[in-house]
Amino acid sequence: MEKNLYDMWKNYYSKYSNLLDDQVTKEFPTQAISQILEMNLQFKKMLNETTERYYEFANLPSKNDLAHVSSQIVNIDAKVDDLEEFMQESKDNQRDAVELQREITNLKKDMKSFDTKLNQILTLLNSPKVTNTKGSV
Repeated sequence: MEKNLYDMWKNYYSKYSNLLDDQVTKEFPTQAISQILEMNLQFKKMLNETTERYYEFANLPSKNDLAHVSSQIVNIDAKVDDLEEFMQESKDNQRDAVELQREITNLKKDMKSFDTKLNQILTLLNSPKVTNTKGSV
């Protein structure tokens, strides 16, 4: 019986290995895999469309809606950052303008003081010379 069982197995193995070899050489696996992938792709497409319609019907945001809102938030955040930078520059410019105005005011005071002192010096220079008569011999 052992011999018989071995012969049966050998016969079975040779038949199916030849059948498998024939099918592999006929490009059977690639065609089957291609068909399976095509079916999966169509199923996924149908599932995505059904999900989109459900979300629209249920008034829920879809993945695309959330991505769109997210990109808008990023854009708004960038604009807010630009505005904050602009406002800071404006404040700095205002501070600079106030400081410049203060310096101009101080400069005007200094010039007025300088002008007054210069006028005093000129007045003293233009006044008649007074001779010292006390110490002359």
